[in-house]
Amino acid sequence: MATVTRENIGLLTDKLTVTLNKEDYFSGFEQSLKKYAKTANIPGFRKGMVPAGLVKKMYGQSVFTDEVLRTVEKELNTYLNNEQLDIFAQPLPLDNDARALDMNNPADVSFAFEIGLKPSFEIDAKKIKVTRYVIDVTNEMIDQEVERLQIRHGKMTEPETVTGDDNVLNVKFIECDENGNETEGGIAKDNSLLVKYFEESFRKNFIGKKNNDTVVLQLDKAFEDKEKEAILADLGLTAADGNRYFKLLITKVGLVERAEMNAEFFAAVYPNTAVTTAEDFRAEVKKEIENYYAQQARNQVQDQIYHHLVDHTHMEFPESFLKRWLQTGGEKPKTSEEAEQEYPTFISQLKWTLVSSKLIADNKIEVNPDDIREFAKQQLFSYMGGQLGALGDNQQWVDDYANRMMQDRKYVEESYHRISTEKLFGLLETQVTAKEESISAEAFAEKLHHHHH
Repeated sequence: MATVTRENIGLLTDKLTVTLNKEDYFSGFEQSLKKYAKTANIPGFRKGMVPAGLVKKMYGQSVFTDEVLRTVEKELNTYLNNEQLDIFAQPLPLDNDARALDMNNPADVSFAFEIGLKPSFEIDAKKIKVTRYVIDVTNEMIDQEVERLQIRHGKMTEPETVTGDDNVLNVKFIECDENGNETEGGIAKDNSLLVKYFEESFRKNFIGKKNNDTVVLQLDKAFEDKEKEAILADLGLTAADGNRYFKLLITKVGLVERAEMNAEFFAAVYPNTAVTTAEDFRAEVKKEIENYYAQQARNQVQDQIYHHLVDHTHMEFPESFLKRWLQTGGEKPKTSEEAEQEYPTFISQLKWTLVSSKLIADNKIEVNPDDIREFAKQQLFSYMGGQLGALGDNQQWVDDYANRMMQDRKYVEESYHRISTEKLFGLLETQVTAKEESISAEAFAEKLHHHHH
């Protein structure tokens, strides 16, 4: 009778040994051989009429080996199911050599496997402390957004000359020396820029310029760091190339006439609202900015929760097992050096998987088909720029889209993961200990810049 023994061989690492007697596999081998004889296709013999001795001689050993390994796998899986062991991945074979199996000398056989056991750990969300930032929305921020909206809904004109910071310039960057002599084989690239993208003291060089006029500049001196970074990238250059000179050929001068603060403008920006005055409009802009930053602050709280859970939940791992699995468990094998290099990132991801799975199970968070269907509709809504409401009740094609996505297995799996994670963070936000802190938009942006995962 087949037996499976279990022995601890390291931290969260056990060895399972499956032992088979001849009786456990031999009758199965003989039956498999008979089935094979019925289907074997050997030249000179009709199908199903091949002599048993010939079939055994030609294919017996491979059929024998397959039957022994199949029986081992069945006994191993039965043991794992009965014992309900919480393990990582699949058992890894330990020094097993199937080549030693001999159909002419059937005997007791043993196969050993290594398993990595998942760690146990506890989480108390109430002990997690986070800061919930409240971003101050200033009049200056409202002014800037109103100006952006006026420009966006404004009308493009083509004046003869450049008059100020708001002019749009279609230009050609032509590489040259400091005197404006073009570099043979140098860079030549079209672009479109607002005058205010240039460094403040440099802007005066454009006033009064018109089509086909040129301005010679050095990248380091003509742009502030942020704009210079974008220009260098567009030209295919690096930060070390900031000392290069370019001649800017102006190919077109443009100017956006800003939309007036009137009923037509208010309706274009905020349709289906009761905005009728400049004060109402500014109040609506302020509300939008506040909503945007509230969502950003919420994301930042979730980021704090994530890092607390990953950084402060203590758990141990079967390290040698997991490194072996990294080498053999993927689509293509890895070297021990590659596995060693990937291990820290792998463990961080694995830790989050274990933590989130436990929290989702402990809090009985569920995702049902309607959740995924609604998620698909909301995604389509965002793709369409929030215009689905204009369809009124005639939204059959939206339902058809959602139903079609429900047939996509990969989409359903990815959506399930995203929705369950969103539900988890939504719940955790209500459980953690949070303190509110007012902060400027600049200081908040700095926090986001220096703290991301």
